[in-house]
Amino acid sequence: MAAFVGALKKLSICLILWLNTLPFLQGGSDYYEFKYPFIKRASSFWASSSSFSSSNTDEASYDYIIVGGGTAGCPLAATLSQNFSVLVLERGGVPFSNVNVSFLSNFHIALADTSPTSASQPFVSTDGVINARARVLGGGTCINAGFYTRANSGFIRRVGWDERLVNESYPWVEKQIIHQPKLAQWQGAFKDSLLDVGVSPYNGFTYDHIHGTKVGGTLFDRFGRRHTAAELLASANPKMLTVLVYATVQKVLFDQTGRRPMAMGVIFKDENGNQHQAFLTNNRRSEVILSCGAIGTPQMLMLSGIGPKAELDKLNISMVLRNEFVGKGMADNPMNSVFVPTNRPVEQSLIQTVGITKMGVYMESSSGFGQSQDSIRCHHGILSAEIGQLSTIPPKQRTPEAIQAFIKRKRDLPHEAFKGGFILEKIARPISTGHLNLVNTNIDDNPSVTFNYFHHPRDLQRCVDGIRMAAKVIQSKHFTNFTRCDKPTVEKLLNMSVKANINLIPKHTNDTKSLEQFCKDTVITIWHYHGGCHVGKVVDPDLKVLGTNRLRIVDGSTFNESPGTNPQGTVLMMGRYMGVKILRRRLGKAAHV
Repeated sequence: MAAFVGALKKLSICLILWLNTLPFLQGGSDYYEFKYPFIKRASSFWASSSSFSSSNTDEASYDYIIVGGGTAGCPLAATLSQNFSVLVLERGGVPFSNVNVSFLSNFHIALADTSPTSASQPFVSTDGVINARARVLGGGTCINAGFYTRANSGFIRRVGWDERLVNESYPWVEKQIIHQPKLAQWQGAFKDSLLDVGVSPYNGFTYDHIHGTKVGGTLFDRFGRRHTAAELLASANPKMLTVLVYATVQKVLFDQTGRRPMAMGVIFKDENGNQHQAFLTNNRRSEVILSCGAIGTPQMLMLSGIGPKAELDKLNISMVLRNEFVGKGMADNPMNSVFVPTNRPVEQSLIQTVGITKMGVYMESSSGFGQSQDSIRCHHGILSAEIGQLSTIPPKQRTPEAIQAFIKRKRDLPHEAFKGGFILEKIARPISTGHLNLVNTNIDDNPSVTFNYFHHPRDLQRCVDGIRMAAKVIQSKHFTNFTRCDKPTVEKLLNMSVKANINLIPKHTNDTKSLEQFCKDTVITIWHYHGGCHVGKVVDPDLKVLGTNRLRIVDGSTFNESPGTNPQGTVLMMGRYMGVKILRRRLGKAAHV
């Protein structure tokens, strides 16, 4: 009888899961078109935009044109549409019917998909580290590990934001798409191990950024289904919003007859390659707002004629405004990882528990993405060889041929080698910075990006400290009890994995020089890059582009540092925050936000 009841419970859970995921798997297009009627393909532009047409032209005009429907762009659009007409132009498609985006179990597959229509667009920095940028409505919230946290209070003060409005804007996001995770056993063992090695106190489940160990929020609900920034569009005024997908903006248009160049609109191409123009209304407060991310926004500015003179001249781009700081100060938080073997199966988990140390290092963990035969042969979730992760080959030697050789060798390793998970250590606020440069004038192509990982010795020292801490975490009794692995088993796995070039603890963990080389050779990314359009150099404190009218930037390209352990929560909040701020300045109390 007990077995029958247990089976019935499992069947009920499966049925609930199936019903909850049905809109994504069946008639996905119809589902989102019903819930989000304002989302259209770019080729439908003229027909879908007639309600916003100005009286004296055939062209549509809008109060706000947002370039990029990503992590900041979606909450920004939803907010501004409460009072004004808004056009969002997103170069990617919708996330709703994409199973690689929608489910935690497929997280690694979305990142490893390098096809032209993938939600993830790979790029390789000149440092040799393979990276990714989003190409989908909802932006990075569609392809990341889902972890949600607020920024530390120091960050909010440093950027000069209104703390009261910040504390109103975070909950607006959290109530709609953020969940408390069911803590995986792996994450529980990681939590106990962090506390065991002194990353204390334990702060429980919290969105706040506090020193110690905590459990944060997540985009994944209890069914493992992802909720993205695109879902924030459900709170928009549908009569005032148009969202075009597969709409690739090529440049911003300016009126240069006045003292300062004034944004007038944009040129974009649709999914068929046809060109379109969209314009702002004649109101001086109408704006083009760039929310293309830390890679896309500096690139868009330069392709539109705003940037360093040498950059524009080399590609014969007509200069609208010279600004030598566009594309400068690019930074990415370097990450290194340590593999943790187990002698027991572990469930898939992405980031749930984090350790916020006082030495400028963040500790995180993931597990279980090497369990299925598909994962064994293909990829490793957050640390996948196929997306350039996990290779101890120095970054600039990570050629496609080297990666394929890695994959081939990995297939020869026993199944047990890839049970377990990873301890991740990430440098907070790296001092090392780089730059972004155009390669050509094709917006579809990635620009050249340099991050200069570990160029500053302090960054390298913090990595050494982080790897030492990761080793202590793994050797903690809480992890060894959970994984049922003793130290000799770890050594055996190390020896076996060396020829497969898998990032593991170096054998001489007390040798500083060895650890420094390990950090340099095994550096990877967790996709928290930022900068390129800093406040005071490219934009003013209100994020308006210096020296222009009606042009603003709302995304992580304006950041000098990545906020909190993971930036997406603050970028989501930023979209809502700036939307409310703009509305209140234009309308006062009449904005009703």
